[in-house]
Amino acid sequence: MKQNLWKSILPLGLTFLISFQSSPAYAQYLPARIEIVVVEGQGVVSGVRQRLAHDPVVRVEDDDHRPIAGATVSFALPLSGASGEFLNGSKTLTVVTDKSGQAAAHGVRTNDVPGTLQFYVTATYRNMRARALINQTIEGPPPVSKNPDFRSVKSGSGKWKWVLLGIAAGGGAGAGIYFGTRGGSPSPISISAGTVAFGSPR
Repeated sequence: MKQNLWKSILPLGLTFLISFQSSPAYAQYLPARIEIVVVEGQGVVSGVRQRLAHDPVVRVEDDDHRPIAGATVSFALPLSGASGEFLNGSKTLTVVTDKSGQAAAHGVRTNDVPGTLQFYVTATYRNMRARALINQTIEGPPPVSKNPDFRSVKSGSGKWKWVLLGIAAGGGAGAGIYFGTRGGSPSPISISAGTVAFGSPR
């Protein structure tokens, strides 16, 4: 009697399991596609040979915008130009998303090339793949002025040049420069409107 009962119940149970797995309520947990949402790091500005001001953080979602835990996320940096390195000394880093669907690339240090720094992000989950691009900026050091007083010095010497030319023109004759020495001190120079006279003190 019991054997006949189990023989009649077992096919019904298998039929129920098969119908449950193929029902829409069970199938909704298998996303049709995935996508990457940039949470942090877009448009960040950092300096050369420094840690990033903000680490890039992404979230992997399904087609209903629900977070996906356990997805594999790969961050890749350019091989040349404005770039950097991860903490492991490499230009690639692989992280698994947490229960909130997020993954972060911590500890990136920039190189010495200013420009646009791009992170190439790839996420995979159950043979599904998504890609994203995060753009940041690396700024070079500020320029250093070699001689901050150069312009003032040049401007001052130019003024003296025009003063001397004005004196020579006002004399009405050719101007000569003569330095005589007596006792180790230069002779005084006297200038009048008509003539220019040089002489030793009496």
